Amino acid sequence: MSLRELARVVQTSEVTVRRDVRALEAEGLLDRRHGGAVLPGGFTRESGFPQKSHLATAEKTAIADLAAGLVEEGEAIVVGAGTTTQELARRLARVPGLTVVTNSLLVAQALAHANRVEVVMTGGTLRGSNYALVGSGAEQSLQGLRVSKAFLSGSGLTAERGLSTSNMLSSSVDRALVQAAAEVVVLADHTKLGTDTMFQTVPTELITRLVTDDPPPHDDRAATELQALADQGVQIVVAGGNGANGAPGGEPGPAATPRQRALPGPRRGHPTAALRSASGLSEGRVADLRRR
Repeated sequence: MSLRELARVVQTSEVTVRRDVRALEAEGLLDRRHGGAVLPGGFTRESGFPQKSHLATAEKTAIADLAAGLVEEGEAIVVGAGTTTQELARRLARVPGLTVVTNSLLVAQALAHANRVEVVMTGGTLRGSNYALVGSGAEQSLQGLRVSKAFLSGSGLTAERGLSTSNMLSSSVDRALVQAAAEVVVLADHTKLGTDTMFQTVPTELITRLVTDDPPPHDDRAATELQALADQGVQIVVAGGNGANGAPGGEPGPAATPRQRALPGPRRGHPTAALRSASGLSEGRVADLRRR
């Protein structure tokens, strides 16, 4: 859970929660993560869909709004499983002529009544904890597929290992989705930055863009991880805390503006420019990230 969510549940300040989390970690009762905490053994433990769906909801809404602006009319894309990609799918229902390949029942459900969007589902075995199709059937159905972009989420993201997840079957399908795409777009809120889980899905060098939210001022580790990712050539797209164009209450906002859709990133090797041009951050904000 994020510190923000913990503070809301126990009705106290994030400062108090942060102090309590340190004390609980010292007793071995939990593990601290960027902006939050997990149960011990977080390397292999994975939260179920009900828990994930209530975590960082505002951030996921803002990320989905921005990510939808990267999808053009008539494109063919793949969308992986996850609560953030589910939010993205709700916004993709308005893109005419779109073809979406997915292994997620939740993504397919979000697009089921979009008469201008064609949904192609993989085969595979249903994994009930996240409503995703996994296994050899899912992987084989993706062989020979080629699309423009892959939109993926995961359990953790670091500059050292890239995107990772806690489940081996999920990681194998995500790697197959990546192999089918010309570009890879990772959707990850700031609580996942710097978190490393058991199975690597997308190494950093294969990530084209990261769509994330702005880390809180006190979250030095997330800001440092963002800069490290930019240093490796990942284009960073940062959504504001209230969403790029999101409506209150998590409802899909209007379509992204052309300015948000045009995200030309520099060649790898020019990380600061990537961070600045893709996210719209000011020179001062980039300098602040570097100092962190």
